Amino acid sequence: MEEGGLKFYILATSPGLSPRTLTFKHGDTFALFGAEGDIVPEGLGEQGLYHRGTRHLSRWELFCCETKPFFLGSSLSPDGILIQVHLTNPDLFVGETFLPRGSLHLRRLKLLYQGDYYEELVFTNYAFSELRIPVVIRFRADFVDIFEVRGVRRRRRGHILPPVVEEDRVRISYQGLDGKLRTTEILFSTPPSALTPEEARFFLSLPPKEKVNLAMVVRCLQGEERPERRFGSALFLRREERKELLRSSVRVESSNEHFNRWFERSENDLFMMLTRTPYGLYPYAGIPWFNTIFGRDGLIVALQTLWFNPEIARGVLEVLARTQATEEDPARDAEPGKILHEMRFGEMAATGEIPFARYYGTVDATPLFVILAGAYYERTQDTEFLKRLWPHLELALHWMETHGDPDGDGLLEYQPSREGLINKGWKDSHDSVFHRDGSFPPPPIALVEVQGYLYRAYLEMARLARALGKHDLVLTFLSRAEAVQEKIHRLFWPSGADFPALALDGRKKPCLVRTSNPGHLLFAEVLKEPEAVRLTEELFRTDLFSGWGIRTLSKREIFYNPVSYHNGSVWPHDNALIAQGLAHYGFKGHLERLFQALFEASHYFPHARLPELFCGFTRHYGEGPVHYPVACSPQAWASGAVFMLLAASLGLKFTGKGVAFLRPRLPAFLSRVHLKGLRVGEHTVDLECLRHEKDVVINVLRKPKSVEVLVVK
Repeated sequence: MEEGGLKFYILATSPGLSPRTLTFKHGDTFALFGAEGDIVPEGLGEQGLYHRGTRHLSRWELFCCETKPFFLGSSLSPDGILIQVHLTNPDLFVGETFLPRGSLHLRRLKLLYQGDYYEELVFTNYAFSELRIPVVIRFRADFVDIFEVRGVRRRRRGHILPPVVEEDRVRISYQGLDGKLRTTEILFSTPPSALTPEEARFFLSLPPKEKVNLAMVVRCLQGEERPERRFGSALFLRREERKELLRSSVRVESSNEHFNRWFERSENDLFMMLTRTPYGLYPYAGIPWFNTIFGRDGLIVALQTLWFNPEIARGVLEVLARTQATEEDPARDAEPGKILHEMRFGEMAATGEIPFARYYGTVDATPLFVILAGAYYERTQDTEFLKRLWPHLELALHWMETHGDPDGDGLLEYQPSREGLINKGWKDSHDSVFHRDGSFPPPPIALVEVQGYLYRAYLEMARLARALGKHDLVLTFLSRAEAVQEKIHRLFWPSGADFPALALDGRKKPCLVRTSNPGHLLFAEVLKEPEAVRLTEELFRTDLFSGWGIRTLSKREIFYNPVSYHNGSVWPHDNALIAQGLAHYGFKGHLERLFQALFEASHYFPHARLPELFCGFTRHYGEGPVHYPVACSPQAWASGAVFMLLAASLGLKFTGKGVAFLRPRLPAFLSRVHLKGLRVGEHTVDLECLRHEKDVVINVLRKPKSVEVLVVK
């Protein structure tokens, strides 16, 4: 996603997030540290502690004996909750005493909980004499908006108030142009020897072979009241939250250690991105740029993880139903029935300097909302929830047939916005939709994958109408789905073309460029068998398939650039949706190629964490995929990719009475997958999937008599 084309383009004026950047999040708060655990002030660099769209800490540097300690190593705990950094002293003099390097060990432990950042410093003296060590922490709070960090310039800002310094704390406050007071409060468990608005100074006495601890909390306050907690209490509460999520999720374990690492990292990143909002549980999109509600992203994450934990999908549906547009507002691209694109909480959103406080500039979130509702009902058979959701589905359908189709031709289309987005599909860069000659199409634009979503949405409305006894509507929805299917075949894949068009322009002229977009027609299950075969063959030609995945744009096209955001890069979620479609058509060999490619790509990223996207350079022996300079990592729908890839491989489907495996197959790197606690209605089952060459055997380890397990070869 890239809000607003060039106006809100994410500037890359520095090298971007280093692979060694330490990243973690809780709720509306996230932090980016250098590998040594510091936040180093470098202009508007990305490092910092952020809360609800504002940077509350722009400097946090540790000095021992007036110098930076030597870096030994840093890590994120397997559950994604704690950051740990190990440091030691260089060769130096402490007063008249020479201190050889390695005499002092310093461990930094970092934690986030409910808007508070906790850090514990543990100093250990390995020397044979007592050490008196001066320790200094330098800090600053610049209160810049996340969009300023991204490169948007402001004409004016609010003002920072005079800091308040007490014995054990400093309060720095900022009065924003939106009238809100934002405060960074820094508290120290041990009162510093000297404390100023920009540094805390301690003099530690360390007996030989002994330890000394210092603890501090940085509180991000925006008018709310929260109790003060100690590090141990916050850590306990974080771990209890995670246990609750684990109890409602499937436990997955396989024969391949790296796959287990990839899956576990994706699971923990998913849990980290899940945020309790006033409307329900929601997966925020990504760190650093998209740590907030995004409609499309949340819907796709929910689809990716529906088999794993259906409560995520329920939360997404609840939130998006509660925030569904009810009136027209051109400044926010809002129209009755439309589903949210994104929600922002920072100062610039509140003042209207950016249009994204509650913004609806997306053409695909509304049909995806309907698709998820149908998939959630198939997964859970939750009729009571469906009854509550039905009015919102009717509103969504009304939008698709009115505002979403302004010329009444039965296709979903969009116009560019003056203040918001130019393009409104998932590839929302300003240059992501074009004709083969490089010219930009006149609006309105009808994207090919969005028509696939529209087709699938009608099918889901038919299924849901049947479930609610609204039989008079079923044939109407099926008829409309059939009409969309015919239009896709006739208008987007003209006679003689080897590949479906990316889009139709305002003159109904097809944009005949080769992109990954038509791959989503497989996910939508809208193509007939011969068309699906042709499309799949084309997607895996070398101009589109890089060896690490399917590119967003073919190497043949005029705008191809493997280092671009949407015109030649590889996106894991894009490939996962295509993989789901390949499974539906039974193209398990091609699915295995995609699964294998992304599995091997995961070896080259820190923590086995697939980023939002990576560059689309062709794969060469001995080389890994190339990082994209400003990719979010973690990104929720990149984390969700492995969930969808595994379910697609196993052909996992849910029936009213149990679970089915349709033509199950496992890639060569997996000989066994164990699924424990797979929820089916009110019950859970434990299953073991064993590969024998190209066959997969499903062993039932535990299930109630009432639950059916069906395997279709």
